[in-house]
Amino acid sequence: MPSNDNKVLAVMTDLFFSVQIIDTAKKLGLTAEFIKDREAFLRKVKEKPVLVIFDLNCAAAGPADLIRCIKSDPDTKDIPTLGFVPHAQTQLKAEAREAGCDMVVARSVFAQTLPDILRRHVPAKDTAEYSPAPLRSVHDGSRFRTE
Repeated sequence: MPSNDNKVLAVMTDLFFSVQIIDTAKKLGLTAEFIKDREAFLRKVKEKPVLVIFDLNCAAAGPADLIRCIKSDPDTKDIPTLGFVPHAQTQLKAEAREAGCDMVVARSVFAQTLPDILRRHVPAKDTAEYSPAPLRSVHDGSRFRTE
């Protein structure tokens, strides 16, 4: 199946991060799609998104198993994967790394660096034409938001 050059696929239920990903992706010329169902995910990942993001706390989706599925399939093994989790949950971090997740970061780091993370996955053909407005993450007392 052909590559989907501008889609980020995310497995999560966290509304705050969903909105942050949508807004940041849009500013970079990417689209974001959110999946909660295993079967739907396995179909969508065949479209080869530029990045797959996992909330490792989304236990209902079984992120470690989904990562293993991606990394064991020759058609999808090269799709970059990123997982985020509260910094204290070292067991989930270890499970994701063992499953083959390319990058595992703390939630706070994910929130602060989301624009840079997504910018790395903007297709090369688009970056020459794209001059992004500066993006920055701002802490408003209890949460980070992208401006």
